[in-house]
Amino acid sequence: MIEKKLRKLIDRYRVTDGKGFRLKDHDPTDTGGLNLEKAEAQAMLADSTRILAEQQDKLYAQDRWSVLCIFQAMDAAGKDGAIKHVFSGVNPQGCHVVSFKAPSATELDHDFLWRHVTALPQRGQIGIHNRSWYEEVLVVRVHQKILSAQKLPDRLVTKRIFDERLEDIAAYERYLARQGVVILKFFLNVSRDEQRKRFLERIEEPEKNWKFNAGDVAERAHWKAYQSAYEEAILATATPQAPWFVVPADNKRFTRIIVADAIAEAMDSLDLRYPELDEKARAELATAKQALG
Repeated sequence: MIEKKLRKLIDRYRVTDGKGFRLKDHDPTDTGGLNLEKAEAQAMLADSTRILAEQQDKLYAQDRWSVLCIFQAMDAAGKDGAIKHVFSGVNPQGCHVVSFKAPSATELDHDFLWRHVTALPQRGQIGIHNRSWYEEVLVVRVHQKILSAQKLPDRLVTKRIFDERLEDIAAYERYLARQGVVILKFFLNVSRDEQRKRFLERIEEPEKNWKFNAGDVAERAHWKAYQSAYEEAILATATPQAPWFVVPADNKRFTRIIVADAIAEAMDSLDLRYPELDEKARAELATAKQALG
């Protein structure tokens, strides 16, 4: 079970109603008053990943619900690290991880949701989407020339196209929730100063050079536009059925604890149980046990 004090912290970052949402009201450096010494943070995360592993085992066995975890963030906010650490204890057979890059030619010949729909987790699975359909109202909104490659009829590319896409996303998430998909959306909220620091680390530390992409630095010039796009997305799509978690991301340890606890709490609310055998199945077990001596 998730401790009461951690449940309050999760509520602090959960957004279930976008009305009036302002990203500037959320501090990327916040740690909720927690003491984040390395040893204590590791112990807290270990507890959360243990709970998550137990719940995932029941999720897989019960085969009724599925859980979709969406991760969105500015570059260097820590999505990959959060995914690596938070899901370190789960059974890979019960997870489906997809990292969405620029769409392929085949994907561009379909509607913008198509490639994401085909990657949804099946019942009993946790789906982990590193970036998602929200890229269509984030990077495409910031770089609208991308629309020309999407082969849409000209008359459909109106001034309302991003509002319309947000409406479609919200409607589709509502549909998924009605089909037993638990949707958890995480925006890892990193500050511009912390992003700069992490970019410099990637340049200066040889073991991190492989992470550096010059294009990421170029995107910093569009920081305000991205912040506005994220705000619009959260405002339009935060619901009780598909909440956003605006998680402070300047402290990686804290980020991972909140993400892990939010997922574990959501799964705990499903009252997951191992399937119970009926009388006939129990009799078959007894017969099998007797045959085995």
